[in-house]
Amino acid sequence: MKEILTAVIPVVIIGAICAVVLAVASKIMAVKENEKIPEIRECLPGANCGACGFAGCDGYAKALAENEGTATNLCVPGGDSVSRKLSEILGVEFEDVVEQVAVVHCAGDCEYTQDKVEYDGIESCAAAKLIFGSKGECPYGCMGLGDCAKVCPNDAICINNGIAHIDSRRCVGCGLCVKTCPNHLISLMADVERVVVTCSNKDKGGITRKACKNGCIGCRKCEKVCSTGAIKVTDNLAVIDYSKCPECEDFGVCARECTTGCIRISNFTNATKIN
Repeated sequence: MKEILTAVIPVVIIGAICAVVLAVASKIMAVKENEKIPEIRECLPGANCGACGFAGCDGYAKALAENEGTATNLCVPGGDSVSRKLSEILGVEFEDVVEQVAVVHCAGDCEYTQDKVEYDGIESCAAAKLIFGSKGECPYGCMGLGDCAKVCPNDAICINNGIAHIDSRRCVGCGLCVKTCPNHLISLMADVERVVVTCSNKDKGGITRKACKNGCIGCRKCEKVCSTGAIKVTDNLAVIDYSKCPECEDFGVCARECTTGCIRISNFTNATKIN
């Protein structure tokens, strides 16, 4: 019994001393949290999408509380209501949020292109890309295996006829699908914009045409008819400068004149081919 107590007592004493030291250290070395952080964090939607440019909602809340001048309108999923609450907490002027929606820059569905291989593996675009580069004839196109749909928190994305479609009525512009797409086919754009280039193929026109009948062939017809210079063909692909697009006096002329119909006018659920 004496031997047991001789072994146990020193351990208990050492444990008690360590506990006291840790308790004192936690008080002395504690980092005091800004009282506004929990209140700000409560206002944010919790999507942790990173659309604000910070590492999730916690990072944005910390920046707002500690860095004067951090904009309150960076939470795209939260919209104006969140921006207004943040402005009230911080005592700054309300800033309007520019709502954004995701768009898919590919219209190569089953009617206009086809698969080059029969993929029989994990239902994942990322996995298919690692094995084949792309399972479709167009190496830049949507593989239709739904990685974007799986990460969408609002069920705004579905796979229909072989490609992804986004319902802008449900999309909150979080950007998770943008980060997930291995072919980088999805981008965010201001919800007020309505002209979309539904192609991402940068090959020369003849090669693109063989891969997909809906692809941009770089003919520059859109560039020629655009009165504001908002469209330029770069690397065989039409690119729209949305800062110039609203100045257009003949809205939609680029879509109407597009040779292959890859430039489209967007509506609530998809981009509409008008020619």
